[in-house]
Amino acid sequence: MRHRVRKNLKFNNKTFSHRDAMLRNLVTSFFLHKGIKTTEKRAQAIIPMIDKLINVVNAKDEMNAIRQVSRVLFSKESSLELFKNVAPQYKGKKTSGFTRIVPIKYRDGDNAKLVLIELV
Repeated sequence: MRHRVRKNLKFNNKTFSHRDAMLRNLVTSFFLHKGIKTTEKRAQAIIPMIDKLINVVNAKDEMNAIRQVSRVLFSKESSLELFKNVAPQYKGKKTSGFTRIVPIKYRDGDNAKLVLIELV
């Protein structure tokens, strides 16, 4: 049995802590710049994290939201950007649909599909 293995995060030869840190770095950069250029697999992996963070910030309990966001985001600037600019835009919207994935090109070295993930 393969317990505690996420099906959509099959990044080869990476431990759970490495995957977790990589995804947290991507989400932190995403909220700082409101969009990033990355591979399609990584973009699809961070969409649930982005949706959960925006929903947590739009919840009623602000202190709990600050604690939960600080567990995921690395920098204070990205947290402030999330609380002040990003989350108020989606106050009425419910569970998901905050991001858009736009394909750009294929990377020259390994032919990986590069996409631009941005806020809608």
